[in-house]
Amino acid sequence: MDQLAALSAFVHSADTGSFVAAGRQLGLSASAVGKAVARLEQRLDARLLHRNTRHMTLTEEGRIFLDRCRRIFEEVEAAEAELAQASRTPRGRLRVSMPLVGMLLTPVLANFMRAYPEVQLDLDFTDRLVDVVEEGFDAVIRTGRPSDSRLMSRNLGRFRLRIVASPAYLERHGVPRTPQDLAHHRCLHQRSPTTGKLRPWPFARSEAIEKVNLPEAMSATAIDPLICLAVEGLGIACLPPFAVRNEIGDGRLISLLEDHVVETDQFSVLWPAGRQLTPKVRALVDFLAENLFREGDA
Repeated sequence: MDQLAALSAFVHSADTGSFVAAGRQLGLSASAVGKAVARLEQRLDARLLHRNTRHMTLTEEGRIFLDRCRRIFEEVEAAEAELAQASRTPRGRLRVSMPLVGMLLTPVLANFMRAYPEVQLDLDFTDRLVDVVEEGFDAVIRTGRPSDSRLMSRNLGRFRLRIVASPAYLERHGVPRTPQDLAHHRCLHQRSPTTGKLRPWPFARSEAIEKVNLPEAMSATAIDPLICLAVEGLGIACLPPFAVRNEIGDGRLISLLEDHVVETDQFSVLWPAGRQLTPKVRALVDFLAENLFREGDA
């Protein structure tokens, strides 16, 4: 604290050009300010100010040191402001971009709304690559690894996709024991809305598996139709675990080939780098990190 007080005395003296004026701003005597600066110079073994009875000017060392001191006090002010922000109640409109699969996270978002009733969620569901800064989003939630260096990010959790089918379908067509067996099954695919390509099913890479041509019974850019058609017994689908948690839990869908599904995906939340994290964004980030995935989803 004594060191910060000495730095403050130096900065105010340099800004005002006078120990007397600096003392008025700091509530100290001119003598106390002068002694603080002198002790600082002694500790640094450098003269910071040229001074006589009428004038006070910075030395070359003083100019360099003054820039450093300003940065120190800016960081202190930023830390105090951040702490004050964190202690405030999260409130206000929170504009968030989410992938289309994010529609399946509605129960988690409902719990967030109950926990933070003063935050008004403004959700934009799209799989296109949005410009977070230009389009004015507070945060963006995406699957996959973040790649935009302008954004800060936090990993919300990793998950493994599930290969699922209904008991009725398996009774009629048999249970696939290996990925190669899927060549003789009706496969329900998700198609990327941006590239138009079918999303690959995440099996372990091997020459045998790479040669498997998964039949395309149907495809959709959204996940909801795939869940419905799989439950209706019309094929086998590859879906995120949180999308079929209830269906697997009540037996409407059965998880298949779990030993062969090795690749995982992840959800991340991103926000503009350099922007102070507001209480409402911090609340969303922390809440999703704690509640997005349940045990068994990974």
